[in-house]
Amino acid sequence: QVQLVESGGGLVQPGESLRLSCAASGSFFSIRAMGWYRQAPGKQRELVASISITGSRTNYADSVKGRFTISRDNAKNTVYLQMNSLKPEDTAAYYCNNNPPIWTWGQGTQVTVSS
Repeated sequence: QVQLVESGGGLVQPGESLRLSCAASGSFFSIRAMGWYRQAPGKQRELVASISITGSRTNYADSVKGRFTISRDNAKNTVYLQMNSLKPEDTAAYYCNNNPPIWTWGQGTQVTVSS
């Protein structure tokens, strides 16, 4: 059973940056495409960024394109999300999982952007 542990969230002001990390246990990380998802209160969980197995291909939701960067380190079973120029509408709980998601969701990490 793969466990996902997200970290790095926090309370920041608009325009600031955060870097999220997601560590996966188990041996299947390096053979799965991964994604970062977020869920704001009252809204459905959405995919905001995805990365291929080798990291050579990435895709982003239009709402974060140009501001967020997804990366991965297969040797560390970790996927990252660098978030720059944060906006209040980025406020949400952020999760990682496969793309499409098949593993059990982790606890997520809360990102709050507010002045």
